[in-house]
Amino acid sequence: MMRIRGRIGDWPVDLTVELDAQDWAQLAQHIAPAAVMGEPPAVAAAVKTDALWQTTLELLRQAGQVEGPQLLAQLSALAGSEMAGKRLLVRLRHSAQVRMETAVDAPIYHWVG
Repeated sequence: MMRIRGRIGDWPVDLTVELDAQDWAQLAQHIAPAAVMGEPPAVAAAVKTDALWQTTLELLRQAGQVEGPQLLAQLSALAGSEMAGKRLLVRLRHSAQVRMETAVDAPIYHWVG
């Protein structure tokens, strides 16, 4: 889920949008190219990576906590491959905003902010 707040002219806007893993993946594909039109490839890649990371953090923040296999499936769809999803999981493990709990069946990722 994603919350969008702001204003359009004098009108307040407060929207809540629910996205599944496939929707997140499509969103990630469209955000970076539009944000870096005309930029060199290295800059475009860096912006896309940062947008993907921010989307990953937002996904976990909205969920509060997610089991590892479910999170991997969501991140793989978001990033476009299982390998990229695994890289995001490793990055989450080392983030100060995330706590990973080792459970009986699978690790659980918790958002701590």
